[in-house]
Amino acid sequence: MIARQVFYEGRVQGVGFRFTVKQIARGFEVVGWVRNLMDGRVELQCGGEREEVDAFLTEIAESELKGHIKHVAAAPIDLPPGVKGFEILR
Repeated sequence: MIARQVFYEGRVQGVGFRFTVKQIARGFEVVGWVRNLMDGRVELQCGGEREEVDAFLTEIAESELKGHIKHVAAAPIDLPPGVKGFEILR
């Protein structure tokens, strides 16, 4: 199991970004969450098997969201124990 924290910058709020990411997550065996930040970025934390996490992040990058993303910063993290499912945080 691996986990990643990803920050997306660009026109990523007010365009259905979080909803689309949650929809994409349904196609992968990943857990975690996505949320808007006060500075205009979107933060994603996800975990799962390396192949699933990598494929999930690639799918986001190649989805209709790609036109809104200007910069992506990703780093490995440890997800808290017991995280289940994938959700949008408010």
